[in-house]
This record gives sequence, C-alpha cells and structure tokens, in this order.
Amino acid sequence: MTTSFELGDKRFEVNLPDNTDILRMKGAEKVPHPKDAIRESLENPIGCGSFSSIIKKKVAEDPEGEAVIVISDNTRPVPLKGEQGILLPLIQGLMAEGVSTDKITVLCANGTHVPLSDDVFRDMIDPEVFNLGVKVINHDCLDTENLKFLGYSKTGTKIEINRIYCDAHIKILTGLVESHFMAGVSGGRKSICPGLIGEDSTFIFHGVENLDNERSTDLILKDNPCHEEALDVASSIGSDFIFNVTLNDDYDVTGFFAGDMIKAHEAAFEKVKESVGIEAAGTYDVVVTHAGFVGKNHYQAAKTGTAAMPLLGPESYLIIGADCIDSDPVGKDTYRKVLPYLKGKSSDEFIRLLRSAEWEFVPDQWQVQMWSKLFSVIPQDHFIYYGPQVSADDYAILPGENGNDWLPDADRYKNRDENITLFLESALARVVEKLKASGKKEIRIAWMSDGPYGIVIKG
Repeated sequence: MTTSFELGDKRFEVNLPDNTDILRMKGAEKVPHPKDAIRESLENPIGCGSFSSIIKKKVAEDPEGEAVIVISDNTRPVPLKGEQGILLPLIQGLMAEGVSTDKITVLCANGTHVPLSDDVFRDMIDPEVFNLGVKVINHDCLDTENLKFLGYSKTGTKIEINRIYCDAHIKILTGLVESHFMAGVSGGRKSICPGLIGEDSTFIFHGVENLDNERSTDLILKDNPCHEEALDVASSIGSDFIFNVTLNDDYDVTGFFAGDMIKAHEAAFEKVKESVGIEAAGTYDVVVTHAGFVGKNHYQAAKTGTAAMPLLGPESYLIIGADCIDSDPVGKDTYRKVLPYLKGKSSDEFIRLLRSAEWEFVPDQWQVQMWSKLFSVIPQDHFIYYGPQVSADDYAILPGENGNDWLPDADRYKNRDENITLFLESALARVVEKLKASGKKEIRIAWMSDGPYGIVIKG
C-alpha cells in the first residue's frame, strides 16, 4: 500500500507492505471561518473580559506602557500569517485601543533553542507586521543582563525571566497546544517557562527527577511535575491575555482558545485529548514513522521516539525518518556534549550517571534523557534513525543505528529529500528480511502516520 505524510511544507509518499497497520490519530475538523472565529475569541474569551476591554483598561493605567506579544519559534507551526493567523489581529486590537506600533514588541520564546534569523521570522510572520514597524526579537536565555530575578519556585528554581516581558505593561502569550512528552501539552504557561527563562532556570524544570517521573509524559497535567513547575514559574509574572490554537494533521486550526492563561489553556487541553488519540492493541515487531514538522533536528526527534514507546516490546524495531533542516541537524553543542554518554550504554547506566555526584548538569541533557527512555524498552541496535542532512561524523555520536547503513550503497550520505522515503522503505524491507531469517513467521508492522503528534491509547 502507499500512504503519504508531511514534513513541514514537503509531502512524501511511502510504500508499505499490505499487512501494515496504519495508525492515525482521531483528528478534528478545521475551523470553517477562521477570521470570524478569531474575532469571536477576542470578543468572548475564556475566563476573562474581552481583549479590547482588557487593553482599554491597561492603556488607561499607563498610556505610554509597552506591549509584548510572545510567539513560539519555528519548531511549532503556530499560524502567524494568512487567514488563520493570530498575530496581526492582536496587534490591530492593540492599535485600536491607542497602543502605537513603536510600543509593541513581538518576542520569540526560544527557550534554550537557537535564535531565529530575520529571514526565518519573515517566513513565519505576516508581512504586515513588519510593514507596521513592529519590533520582532529573540529571547536569549544566556543574556543575563536581560533577565529579571523574581524569586524562587516551590521546588527551588531560581526564577529569571526575560526583562522585556517582565517590564511590559501589557503581556500577551500566543502558542500551540499539542501533546508534549514532558509537560503533558505545550502552550499556555510554557510560553514563559521554558520559553522566556534563563538557562539556569531550566535545571530543575528539566532535571533528572522531574523527567524520571512517570507522570512527566503526554496528555497528563495532574501531578505532572514538569507542568506544575512551568505553571509555578509562569505564574510568578503571569500574563494579561493568551491566544492559543489547536491544529489537525494538515496544520489547519481546529480551535482558537483566548483569554485567561490557565482557563483558556485547560480548554485547549481538553480539545487536544479528544483529537490526538491512537487506539492500538499489543506491540509490534516493527514500527515505522517520521519526526514530523517538529523534527528539524535530532534533538526534536526525541518526541517521536517516546511517542512510539507504547507500541514496542523488547525485541521490536523502531525506524524514524526526519528532515533535519535546522542549521545544525543534530542540535546545540550542549546536546552534542551529552549524546556520547548515552551512545552504546543502557538506559539504567545513563540515568545512574546523571544522578551521580560527579555529574555536573549540562543544558539539553534533558532531551538525551528522553531518548534514554526509549532504550529502556528496546536496545539501541533496534533503533534506526535517518536524516539526509546528518553527516557521518554526527552519526558517530547518535544512539542507535546509522540510517545510511540501511540504504543502498550509492544513496548513502546524499542530502536528497527522496532519500527519506527510500530509507523508510529500505530499512523496513531489510528488518522484515532479518526477522524472517530468524524464523519469525508472522510479523506485525505499524505505520505511525502522524509521527510525534499521535498519542497511543492502549486498547
């Protein structure tokens, strides 16, 4: 059979054996008239007064006050332009109440991710935003001069948040609410923590203990220590208004959720729970999937690895194809620094190392820890990963099998889009052949159509 999938704005097709189980999330219908829905969301938000009434009151308090609108970086497909775009209506709403464009800043909540270039911003954002003269800038978690100390969280996190956001008189958050493999779902409070915090403030939020908790996983908020830490930190400064969205697998908006930081986010969470579930029974011999829009580098592809875990047994194979279009197809230097400690090691060995007195916390170790969860289920030589942009030297530090070794000789280390499909088909065929040679007669194969976005509900 042939099925298709998208990686960003690229569409791929892959041929699969006829006996493959195609696993798709339930999905949700797109909002039919997004402009009307945006207007309705701003006029009748969740848990607070209308956007215009809130801004009118804030302007009356301080007519010269600055306004900040927080956006996500390019790892989240938040609609910031076009008829579904949520950014320009917010700016126009501010302007309508007397906030001049030179008082408005769009602040990208990069967290510990790399800053975005002007070209990337212009690709993401409605051009009218730039035409109006609105500033668009990155948060820098390493710029200590631009962080404001606000005390400590309940767990002892040193709360340092972007100074521009803290000092703004009008604080607005935007974002995407989707399943998140640590914090339950994204969006809401995560725009601030980890989006706008300093690097040192991530040490507990992304620490070993939080991530090792079984409730630090997709679609769980209650008693999830990552969610609770993020909410605690974000609540230290709060927001005047949030505007979050939910999307389907075509990246169309399925819901607009505006209003109070907690109540609007909880409403979006309920929407996500209804739409992203995948029903599956038992485990599979081979699971094949892709890293989705978010999998722009190996760091982000960890979300796909953990999403596949409920489908895997100790002898299962996992095959992931990714389009690693980031400037670094692996991740930041700190992530690269930790990866070799997992390569070839068991999950238990790695976690013992992170817990040891000799280990000094390294930013981005949290994502390596999430990869280690996968290897508590399957051995590393049963995980095959491929991104055409990844070099041979880079593969040497990545846990698991080098996807190029599962391609025909002539196609190895070629940065071609078509190699993603070729890899998925070649690796699957070779794994099936290997299983048959071992004497296995019935081979269960699953294709996770939605990559990291569908969450398995065991039947």
